[in-house]
Amino acid sequence: MKRRYAAAVLAAVLLAGCSGTKTRPSHGGARQQQGRPAASSAQGGGFSDDLSRPQSSRYRDGADSVPGGAPPDLSKLVEPVPKVEPRSLYGNKSPYTVLGQTYQVLPSARGYDERGIASFYGNKFHGYKTSSLETYDMYAFTAASKTLPLPSYARVTNLQNGKSVIVRVNDRGPFHQDRVIDLSYAAAVKIGIWPKGTGLVEVRGIDPGQPMPELPPPAVVTNGHPGIYLQVGAFSDADNAERVAARLRQAGLGTVQVTDADINGRHVRRVRVGPLADVDSADRASARIEGMGLPRPQVAVD
Repeated sequence: MKRRYAAAVLAAVLLAGCSGTKTRPSHGGARQQQGRPAASSAQGGGFSDDLSRPQSSRYRDGADSVPGGAPPDLSKLVEPVPKVEPRSLYGNKSPYTVLGQTYQVLPSARGYDERGIASFYGNKFHGYKTSSLETYDMYAFTAASKTLPLPSYARVTNLQNGKSVIVRVNDRGPFHQDRVIDLSYAAAVKIGIWPKGTGLVEVRGIDPGQPMPELPPPAVVTNGHPGIYLQVGAFSDADNAERVAARLRQAGLGTVQVTDADINGRHVRRVRVGPLADVDSADRASARIEGMGLPRPQVAVD
């Protein structure tokens, strides 16, 4: 299971306090606080979720884990039915900044369609508050997103086995730059992200205002082996693209591709590394590319 980050971001706290938009901290791991209230919030199970404490000392457990003993029969859990809901008073501040990256919260889930790497979170955060100030339940089909509004709904499909699940997005994260969504334990089990810990997925937003036939169908797995690519840049100058590609080839990171693409009416040359063997290989390659002084690459799954 991937390492989770625990440091709070002071700038985000200060912005939240001045913004007039109510924000509260999400749970730890790869997520960060957008603001911090002064009072504690009592939880069941004999512990208190003290929202005034820093992320590094807020949780009972130092590391995430899966349930001990015999968990409930997850096959009997019912997926959430998308419905129109008002935006949460907490967790929808936009823009917000975490770990030096600024994110814009989307106005709705309509039209959202992204492929990338999914992770999941479990026992460490069970019973604690999410960014929307709901209580995290690892046995519910929920998820965390950096940009989808809270709450909203999405269909997440594992591109490696075709399994899908509808989740209710009620949390912020994961703030690991190479991850597109963090699934609850139950959702991860349902589509086969657990026990490996990560997987390649497609996330499609659901608009509850549309008739049910308009719900997006599961993504089609075309070859059973989607590839992970790292896009290091998109350059309008072909010489710049070739210079970056040459550096990457010299570093021995794997196959380097330079391809033509049209982005918003602009012709560019995309520089990509890949396909890479797995998520761990992609993480290592990303770190090496960043260590070369290049921007951290974007993950693409094709």
